[in-house]
Amino acid sequence: MIGIMKSPHGILLVIFSFAAFAITHLVEAQNQEGFITLDCGLPLNESPYVEPETEIQFLSDENFIQGGKMGRIPGNLESENLKPYSTLRYFPDRIRNCYDIRVEVGRNYLIRAMFFYGNFDGLNVSPEFDMYIGPNKWKTIDLQKEPSGSGKEIIHISRSNSLQVCLVKTGSTTPMISTLELRPLANDTYLAISGSLKLNFHMYLSNSTALLRYPKDVYDRTWVPLFQPDNWTHISTANVSNKNHYDPPQAVLKGAAIPKNLDGPLTITWRLENPDDQIYLYRHFAEIQDIEANDTREFDCVLNGETITINAINPKYLEIETMLTTIPKECNGGICRMQLIKTQRSTLPPLLNGFEVYSVLQLPQLQTNETEGDPCVPRQFLWDGLNCSISDISVPPKIISLYLSSSGLSGTIVSDFQNLNHLEILDLSNNSLSGMVPEFLASMKSLLVINLNGNNLSGSIPKSLLNREREGLKLYVLGNKHLCISSTCIDTKLKKKFPVTIVAPIASIAAIVVMIILLFVLRKKMSSRSKSEPWIKTKRRRFTYPEVLVITKNLQQPLGEGGFGIVYHGNLNGSEQVAVKLLSQTSAQGYKEFKAEVELLLRVHHINLVSLVGYCDEKDHFALIYEYMSNGDLHQNLAGKHVGSVLDCGTRLNIAIESALGLEYLHIGCKPAMVHRDFKSTNILLDEEFKAKIADFGLSRSFHVGGDQSRVSTVVAGTLGYLDPEYYLTSELSEKSDIYSFGILLLEIITNQRVIDQTRKKPNIAEWVTYVIKKGDTSKIMDPKLQGNYEPRSVWRALEVAMSCANPSSAKRPNMSQVIIKHKECLESENARISTNQDTNSRHSSVELRVTATFDSDMYPKAR
Repeated sequence: MIGIMKSPHGILLVIFSFAAFAITHLVEAQNQEGFITLDCGLPLNESPYVEPETEIQFLSDENFIQGGKMGRIPGNLESENLKPYSTLRYFPDRIRNCYDIRVEVGRNYLIRAMFFYGNFDGLNVSPEFDMYIGPNKWKTIDLQKEPSGSGKEIIHISRSNSLQVCLVKTGSTTPMISTLELRPLANDTYLAISGSLKLNFHMYLSNSTALLRYPKDVYDRTWVPLFQPDNWTHISTANVSNKNHYDPPQAVLKGAAIPKNLDGPLTITWRLENPDDQIYLYRHFAEIQDIEANDTREFDCVLNGETITINAINPKYLEIETMLTTIPKECNGGICRMQLIKTQRSTLPPLLNGFEVYSVLQLPQLQTNETEGDPCVPRQFLWDGLNCSISDISVPPKIISLYLSSSGLSGTIVSDFQNLNHLEILDLSNNSLSGMVPEFLASMKSLLVINLNGNNLSGSIPKSLLNREREGLKLYVLGNKHLCISSTCIDTKLKKKFPVTIVAPIASIAAIVVMIILLFVLRKKMSSRSKSEPWIKTKRRRFTYPEVLVITKNLQQPLGEGGFGIVYHGNLNGSEQVAVKLLSQTSAQGYKEFKAEVELLLRVHHINLVSLVGYCDEKDHFALIYEYMSNGDLHQNLAGKHVGSVLDCGTRLNIAIESALGLEYLHIGCKPAMVHRDFKSTNILLDEEFKAKIADFGLSRSFHVGGDQSRVSTVVAGTLGYLDPEYYLTSELSEKSDIYSFGILLLEIITNQRVIDQTRKKPNIAEWVTYVIKKGDTSKIMDPKLQGNYEPRSVWRALEVAMSCANPSSAKRPNMSQVIIKHKECLESENARISTNQDTNSRHSSVELRVTATFDSDMYPKAR
């Protein structure tokens, strides 16, 4: 048994070894069409150049990446033959940096990245970081374990015309890269059932010492010689015909090894880097001896005791034949043992010219369609203000919401927004956008919400957009003083196409995604600037206590009372109604919570969050002044304590979706992300049209998405019944704590039951719903006030969403984006029912919910 290496790193180190580039120079360089060869860190004005040993042309990487800094290894390590490794690009600033390379869709590519630290920064600390192909992790690069340098190679079929190779910072050290190379392959070669192929090695059986690379190998694979003189005999010939697309070099084919024991097997053993890897083997055979007529060379290939050839191998004379495993194989314990064993009828020993081994690397998550530096995935690197639908990793993510409120945007609204074919929410509020409201917004059929509040828009709203609003589109245009919102403004002038310029002060951007990048950079700068300033500097929102007394007419009309204090009705400037919340001296919440709420509301803007008009911070008097929500809170409306009719099922589902959108914004749109921590029905306020907005942010906390900071340890706070049991037990807060509370709220909306009711057999509402479902008496779940006027399927789907949110294990809860997608399906079913039955009160007066799912009682939190 002959071992060819102790680990696969051994091969990569040999490949990377500086002494190993003794490649025989060919006079005629072969065609490099399709090659992309980047010398990372090379200044743009120094490229291109031709590396003398391989005759490969290297380019600067500057046109393929935004960001990073150029580094150079010390002069004593530089030489002309090692020029590609003299420079490097390193990334001290951002967590994730991506090369964006244009490729051919569906083409098979060899992708190779090389890393040589060389103590370029004088710190003598070899870095460790992760490398990604698009949204999927490829490999951890640990140059502490590979101090001589590291090379990683993969064969990957591109599913887009844009390929991203990303370096991700995972610790205190700085990611860096020396070279990045792409080589197009024949599309009928190196095909895996699933996933991509990670190189283990290319070997050719020869007593030579030379590495074989381009131009000897047309695909620029690197072949390492392997020979065991004590066990093998080397045979060779002058030339071999190569007629298949794998096209190994002539130097591989014209030499071979046979066992010295002519009756024994030719055995090769190697160890996998990861014992659980599945592998593909590619073996290249050519008969290079002129054998006698009465001789036969025939043998089987056996891997770890399993014959992996259907028929015995009989190599053709001076002609290449490539045998490959079409189904990936496993090696027990990561030890692979391949044997070529001659058959009983064979008179000659087996031979092998060369072979290659690849491991399967699953890269399941598709990247977002047509993007540059994927904005949606991986989820932990989701771009600021963006939300994407990532429900199925086999389907490309879709950008579904864009929050650019208060981002300092100016100019007119760019037409490239319509390229976001799945966009549902577009929030451009509180900017300085000018010009007319563009008509193309009406043609974006996926849009559900457009918020243009607080800009400098003028003219009239297009008739087509008003028609969409009547069909259910939510259009917000308040605060544009030159914009006419009356239907009498509509005229034929609106049919003109509006000239469109970019919304950010950046010249000529062709693609919407590039624009989004620039806007988000601007937004981050503004955000970081605001963090460095004292919060109290926003004087224009500050009121004195005497002004508060004037606004509330000496606290004449109380609206309600909460943990913070009493809320009073008020009038600002005699016209604008407001709600004024005064901090009580006996309040369980104090100045810390007051300050936290002001800080949050001064920097967030969303149509489903109650907006802050101003505040009072004067000695012993603290007050928050909000927009007035005339229909009170959701709890009052469900209980029948607020004047008006019973909330119908469609309105309830709308309220749930709008509340979910507000939470989604806190979790994704805010930077840093926020957890509300006290999400409940009394904190869902309703305006005159019963549109829902989340209020009371005194207990909210920020957290950082991704890494070890996705959870924050805090003192437990919240309301009994809505409180996440996992958070209660561990004190570890995450956005999933809000999702639990949302599940409880949704059960409250559906059932109109108290969240905790000691008179029930099961006091906790989630436990009670499970109990009722198991008994089969599902009609008792629905709020009797609805009198059966609802679509059973939509309600059942909403119930399933609620129970998944209320799972006691946070890992099993959906995220807010998934909740919204499911909930919209419920609303669509309910709206379809209403549309079908416009002239009748109800056709479902006594329909019982049909159980379509099984709930485990152990899934749900117990009452405390």
